[in-house]
Amino acid sequence: MRIVTAAEAVAGIRSGEQLYVHSAAAAPSVLLDALVARASELSDVRILHFHIEGPGPHLAPEMAPHFRHRALFIGPNARKAVNEGRAEYIPAFLSDVGTLIRRGVLPIDAVLVNVSPPDKHGFCSLGTSVIAMPCAIRHAKMVIAQVNSAMPRTLGDSFVHVDDIDLGVEVDQPPYATAPAPVGDVERRIGEFVADLVPDGATLQLGIGAIPGAVAAALAGKRDLGVHTEMMTDVVREMVEAGVVTGRAKEINPNRVVATFMLGSQRLYDWAHDNPMVEMRPADYTNDTAVIRRFKKMVAINSAIEIDLTGQVCADSIGARLYSGVGGQMDFIRGAALADEGRAIIALPATAGDGSVSRIVPFLREGAGVVTTRAHVETIITEYGVAEMHGRSIPERARQLIAIAHPALRAGLEEEARRAHYI
Repeated sequence: MRIVTAAEAVAGIRSGEQLYVHSAAAAPSVLLDALVARASELSDVRILHFHIEGPGPHLAPEMAPHFRHRALFIGPNARKAVNEGRAEYIPAFLSDVGTLIRRGVLPIDAVLVNVSPPDKHGFCSLGTSVIAMPCAIRHAKMVIAQVNSAMPRTLGDSFVHVDDIDLGVEVDQPPYATAPAPVGDVERRIGEFVADLVPDGATLQLGIGAIPGAVAAALAGKRDLGVHTEMMTDVVREMVEAGVVTGRAKEINPNRVVATFMLGSQRLYDWAHDNPMVEMRPADYTNDTAVIRRFKKMVAINSAIEIDLTGQVCADSIGARLYSGVGGQMDFIRGAALADEGRAIIALPATAGDGSVSRIVPFLREGAGVVTTRAHVETIITEYGVAEMHGRSIPERARQLIAIAHPALRAGLEEEARRAHYI
């Protein structure tokens, strides 16, 4: 690794190349800023990444002739660009991204990565985000690193040696921090329903937002829970500190919290730093259904934008407007369903907006993306109760889903269900 300035580090990037950028809280913003400063010299540079925190300067409208963002998961800063046609969305299971890189479907010319300083053996940590970065580093022609004294040193399969880095830029910039979503009465009721289905000794997958926070609060009386997840937030840290999560009952990676990336407060990052309990692994491990199903009591908790009366789950778009991504929902839904005593849960508020729009709908909106199919879906929870889909007929599904919709909207849903001959 040769230490250079940020401008020198990105000087070798050429028009038409494809870059893979470190994701989530680990967004290498110093390198991105330096790249954008070269915009006038470049055209059609494709920038591939999952959602990243921060401004994402390459996503600005005036950057369209120079940079083409290719989103594996659409973050808030990329939604406008994707839906205006200035950026692209690549639907993919999180578990498959490493395979797409290895097979050359997603060729990588250069990697922009954000790592901790090397230890005495020359190993830098990928810190808050692993996902597919180890694979991208192995297959890239050029590896450019932000060597960041503020990046936590996380353990597990999360290291890159300085010999595998071509250019390094020394910075001191903490990973992006986020505040927890506020938990209201709706989320608290959903959390209680979810917690009732989580046995002692279960292994959990949790995402981000108010519902996971509410679930964690409702799990306060549980014992020896484990965590095997793609995303780690402050909720996990809080459950460990409260003694609810110990990992003692996990069939594999016992006594460890396993994740592929983390996003939360600076306190979370400080807690994860050099913490032997935290094991960061690539997504082709954390999200592998063959791994997930090995946890006997695996409980996967995911969310959705809307669900139709047959059980189709839309989670990546609002109608034709692309919103997020496939991510790991199907990886964990299927993995949990295959576990001996597993439970795959989709939890969502019954309504959106001011409460007048049902999120349980007769039919998905035109253009809506089905992330979890009606054959894969198992348990659906709103603040009004629990609906079981697995092995149920369309009439049985429709009746159960209507029963957990908002009371004021049930009559309309029933009328539509009869018109469609669902009931």
